[in-house]
Amino acid sequence: MKNIRNFCIIAHIDHGKSTLADRMLELTGTLDQREMEAQVLDSMDLEKEKGITIKSHAIQMRYRHGGQDYILNLLDTPGHVDFSYEVSRAIASCEGALLVVDATQGIQAQTISNLYLAINHDLEIIPVLNKIDMEAAMVETVSDQIIDLIGCDREDILCCSAKTGEGVPAILDAIVERFPAPVGDPDAPLQALIFDSVFNPFRGIIAYFKVINGSISTGDKVKFFNTGREYDADEVGFMKMKLCPTEKVSCGNVGYIISGIKTAVEVKVGDTITHVDKPCEKSIEGFEEVKPMLFAGVYPVEADEYEDLRASLEKLQLNDASLVFDPESSLALGFGFRCGFLGLLHLEIMQERLYREFDMDVITTVPNVSYKVYTTQGEELDVHNPSGLPAPTLIDTIEEPYIRAQIISKSEYFGQIMKLCLDKRGILKSQHFLTADRVELNYDMPLAEIVFDFYDKLKSISRGYASFDYHIIGYQKADLVKLDILLNGEQVDALSSLIHRDRAYDFGRRMCEKLKELIPRQQFEIAIQAAIGAKIIARETIKPVRKDVIAKCYGGDISRKRKLLEKQKKGKKRMRQVGNVQVPQSAFMAVLKLD
Repeated sequence: MKNIRNFCIIAHIDHGKSTLADRMLELTGTLDQREMEAQVLDSMDLEKEKGITIKSHAIQMRYRHGGQDYILNLLDTPGHVDFSYEVSRAIASCEGALLVVDATQGIQAQTISNLYLAINHDLEIIPVLNKIDMEAAMVETVSDQIIDLIGCDREDILCCSAKTGEGVPAILDAIVERFPAPVGDPDAPLQALIFDSVFNPFRGIIAYFKVINGSISTGDKVKFFNTGREYDADEVGFMKMKLCPTEKVSCGNVGYIISGIKTAVEVKVGDTITHVDKPCEKSIEGFEEVKPMLFAGVYPVEADEYEDLRASLEKLQLNDASLVFDPESSLALGFGFRCGFLGLLHLEIMQERLYREFDMDVITTVPNVSYKVYTTQGEELDVHNPSGLPAPTLIDTIEEPYIRAQIISKSEYFGQIMKLCLDKRGILKSQHFLTADRVELNYDMPLAEIVFDFYDKLKSISRGYASFDYHIIGYQKADLVKLDILLNGEQVDALSSLIHRDRAYDFGRRMCEKLKELIPRQQFEIAIQAAIGAKIIARETIKPVRKDVIAKCYGGDISRKRKLLEKQKKGKKRMRQVGNVQVPQSAFMAVLKLD
């Protein structure tokens, strides 16, 4: 056990985590030149296309140092705020963390929040300054920022360039020398923590675990502690680029288990694996429950694909434990699921993965956050979507979730960022200058305001320099109204939203204008209306596609033309009563990007 090191790489988005992991794999000879590619651990097509890490990736390396062989288990983590749950799981299964900071950008919000996660789990931290080969690198300035943040000595900071490989051997030596070996009792009953799982169509569910106490061998009878199910360990092994079967995974090590589990519900991330004949007394703690920030309805395009969608979501949940879903139904869209996400990017990625990995085409409703509604009878209700609201006469008060937002930016964008936060109903809590030209702002603001386009706007006004992180601080009372969208007098469930009263008129008007652009013209006139209760606050009209019925009349009396036009008008009116308005999926998504 003393020769095992389990560690993860944490950093802000785009600070070079995956590139650093590439260099380590090369240096330890885990991959040869033929297998090597850029960001080799980002195995999903989506990750390569978007240039971001979505999933944590575990891989085992062997490294020789001081005449001894060491096993290094590396977890590469995502940097985006929407995937912070992945980071928290990686941290729970490690003893050390490499904190990577970009020498051209300095410390950013995600750097700080991931660092606090690691400190809460008592991880040993090695600060690494990356991208020192770039002309814009500010090695001295950023080193000072790291010293202020962690309180380490200047000698503790390692400088490297993940792109060229400069300084990476020193990092591998530091991992062996400075990270502690895992602690555990090899002779105790087996206790292994499941930190991830994945569905394989041929072999069933593959669960990734870290052995805390005891050891696990091929052919053992094992039990999943929280679900109480028993299985045979058909295969256990280590994760290299491919799965490598072995006889036994010993204490402190990271491995995988295949036991022929076919149903996704039986494996829960955070569960404990133990032996049937010599079980452990209690399960491992240290895994937090995921708290979704954002809810959206996901419905199959064809109503008979409901069960397929359920199966797809269950398999996706195996690989992405932060996805939460419950069945629900809607008048307009039939049966579907209410899904909880950690943010808009998470929602977009999930929708794309459903389409690519499971061939499921889905309709997604307008995302909302969850509200607490207090009725006049003194009941408290949790409302996830506007259609779940009680009648306006029964509502006493509505409370919405508030967050504490931490924004770090260059001081030249200070004024514009403050204006953006004030527009989003933010209240400034504190501000302080980290250095002469970097400022940290803390705001309390409603979660509903940042869900849609806040992050995009922040990036554009700060030219990509500002970074953003947040956590929920509780609920506060708010003056909210339900805004309905009517097409031809029919309410469209999926486009309803709960919104602050001051914003409702402006939002309703913009929404009608947007829908007018997106809904194709039909044979009949379509009225698009925004309403609060029974009061219409905005209206747009889509003109019908018309045939020129008077083309055949040349000359003659005007009354002949009038008669033909009246006849056409009657036909259009009758059509409108039976006509169905088709709303394209782009209309549902465009509501999010109204600006």
